[in-house]
Amino acid sequence: MFQRVLIANRGEIAVRITRTLARMGVRSIAVYSDADADARHVLEADTAVRIGPAAARDSYLSIPRIIEAAVATGAEAIHPGYGFLAENVDFARACEEAGLVFVGPPVGAIEAMGDKIRAKQTVMAAGVPVVPGRTEPGMTDDDLVAAAAEIGFPVLIKPSAGGGGKGMRLVGEAAGLAAAIESARREARGSFGDDTLLIERFVQRPRHIEIQVLGDKHGNVIHLGERECSLQRRHQKIIEEAPSPLLTEDMRARMGASAVDAARAVGYTGAGTVECIVSADRPDEFFFMEMNTRLQVEHPVTELVTGLDLVEWQLRVAAGEALTMTSVPLNGHAVEARVYAEDPSRDFLPTGGVVLDVVEPTGVRVDSGVQAGTVVGSDYDPMLAKVIAWAPSRAEALGRLSSALADTALLGVGTNVAYLRDLLADPDVVAGRLDTQLVSRRKPFEQSTPDHVFAAAALDELIALRPRGPVVDPWDVPSGWRVGGSAGFTVRFDSGDRQVTVRVVGDSVSIDGGAPVKASASVDGSQLRLTYDGRTYRYRLAKSGSVLWLASDGFTWAVAEHSLLEESTGSSTEGGPVTSPMPGTVLVVKAATGDRVSAGAPLLVVEAMKMEHTITAPVDGVLTELHVQAGQQVALNQPLALVTPEEKQE
Repeated sequence: MFQRVLIANRGEIAVRITRTLARMGVRSIAVYSDADADARHVLEADTAVRIGPAAARDSYLSIPRIIEAAVATGAEAIHPGYGFLAENVDFARACEEAGLVFVGPPVGAIEAMGDKIRAKQTVMAAGVPVVPGRTEPGMTDDDLVAAAAEIGFPVLIKPSAGGGGKGMRLVGEAAGLAAAIESARREARGSFGDDTLLIERFVQRPRHIEIQVLGDKHGNVIHLGERECSLQRRHQKIIEEAPSPLLTEDMRARMGASAVDAARAVGYTGAGTVECIVSADRPDEFFFMEMNTRLQVEHPVTELVTGLDLVEWQLRVAAGEALTMTSVPLNGHAVEARVYAEDPSRDFLPTGGVVLDVVEPTGVRVDSGVQAGTVVGSDYDPMLAKVIAWAPSRAEALGRLSSALADTALLGVGTNVAYLRDLLADPDVVAGRLDTQLVSRRKPFEQSTPDHVFAAAALDELIALRPRGPVVDPWDVPSGWRVGGSAGFTVRFDSGDRQVTVRVVGDSVSIDGGAPVKASASVDGSQLRLTYDGRTYRYRLAKSGSVLWLASDGFTWAVAEHSLLEESTGSSTEGGPVTSPMPGTVLVVKAATGDRVSAGAPLLVVEAMKMEHTITAPVDGVLTELHVQAGQQVALNQPLALVTPEEKQE
C-alpha cells in the first residue's frame, strides 16, 4: 500500500478521501488555490501545497503544478476525486510519465469512455444498447441541425467530453436549436476545453439509473448494484438513492451484466459508473448513456448498502491488490441529498458569502467541505455538502433524511436545504414515481419569511440593547417610554420578498401595524428561543453586520435591518435597470449601448459556479447604459445595464 497520496481536488470530496487515507494509515497531501488557503480540506490533510490563484485553470486544472506538488512532497500516487482532472487523459498520462500512480482506470479506458462519441461506439460493439442519435466526431452546427430533423424533437445536445450535465441542452423545437447549440459549445469549451457535440433522441419520462462497477488489474470486474439519480435540476442530480425503487431483481441482473460488459470492453480497473437511461413507461428497456471513469458524487449511498469503502478499494486496486469478492449483497436503503449554495426560489441561481456557522445532524452520514469562515465564491462548483441516511426500508430512509435536513443549518450563505425537505415530501417521490423532469414540473418553490422570524429578529435586537451589570439605570432600558406612556421599540427589516416594520410594546409584537401578538424571547449564545402566539420556536443565530441569520427546521433566513428614515425600496415601472442575479463572471455581451432591444432579448451571459445565466432586457427600449464587459467579475445585484423605454427617449 502507498505511504503518501496527493489529493488533486478540493471541498467535500477531498475531505472524504482524507478520512479514508487516515483510517488506512496513509499520509494525505492536499493542494489548494489562494481562495482555499484556509479551507477545511487543507486543515485536515497531513500536508498542504499551494498550487496557484483562485481561477481553476491556474490551480486545480493545472497539470504541471499538481505533478510538481506531488513530486516535491514525495507522493507515490494521486487521487483525482471527481470533477477537475478526474477524467482528463492528459493528466493520467502525466502521472505515469512522472512515476506516479493515478488512482483510477488506465489511460486507454479514459480515452475510450471519456469521449461520449467513442464510448457509445465501444459499448455498441460489446452489445450494450444505446440511445438512438448521431455520434459522429466533428459534427458542425449544420450537421446537428440536420440530425435533429432526422431524429425528431425533443432532442438532447451533449458535449462529447466531460460530464456532470455541463453543456447539456434539452431542445423541444427547431426554433430554439441554434441558440442551444451555441450555448452548449461555449459551456463545453469553457468546462472541458473541447466543444465537440453529439445529439440524441430525448427519451420521454426518463429515469436516470447508474450501475457501480469495480475492477482490478487481474481481470476481475463486478457490479455493486444501482443508484437511482432521477431527481435533477438543470441535469444536475440533487437527490440519489440505492437501490432504485423501479428495478426488479431480473432487471438489476441484466443492467449489472451489461455494465460489466462495458467495463471489460475497455479493460477498466478501479471504481467506475455506467450511466443508463430507462423509460418510466417501459422499465424493461434501458440504454447506455455514458461511463464516468471516476468516483461519483453519489457513491456514499452504494457504500451504505454494500458496507464497502469505495475509496479504499480504489486505492487497493491502484496498488495492485485483487478483489476479494465476486458479488456483494445489498442491505437496506440509502438516500443522499446534496446541499448546494443556491436559491431554489430564484430558479436555483447560485448564492455566495461567508459561512458564519454550521450545524450538522447526528445519526446520519455527512460529507462536507465547509466550516465557519469558509468563503463561498463563484470560482467553483456550488455543492457544499451531502447528507446521507440509511435505514432498513426506503420509507424509513426518506424519513431519516428529512429529519436530518431539519437539523442541518448553514448560516451566512443561502442553500437549498428547505427545498430538499419539500422535495422529499412530494407524493411522487414518496411513491417512487420518479423521472428526470419531475423537478421541473413541480410548481416554483416559494420561501416567504414568516412573521415569527421578524418577531424573533426584533426581540433579539431588543435583548442586545438591554444594559447589563449589577446596577442598571432605568433611563438606559430601551422601553420607548415617554411622558404619557410607552411608544415601544420599533425596527424595520427586510428578508426575502418582504419588508416590514416591527413594533414591540411590553410583551406584545405587531408587524406592519397588525394586531399585537404576545411574544417573548431569550438568547443563549448562538441559540434563540421564541414564544410567539402560543407557539415555541428555536433558532440557531449568527450575525454579520446589520444582517441577522436565523435557522430552524431546515429553513434559513437572512434578516437585514434598515433605518426607519429610509424610503421603501419598491420596484420602478418607469425604467428597465438590469442587475446581476448572482455573483459571477460576464461571459458574453450580446448588445451595445444605443441598441434598440425588445423585452426578453438577450443582453449578457453571466456564469457562476459552472452555470450560465442569460440576462435579458426587462422592457422594450434602448440600451442607454452598459457597465460591464466580457471577463468582468460581478457581484449579486450589481448594476449591469439600463434599458430606457422608447417613450422616455422621446
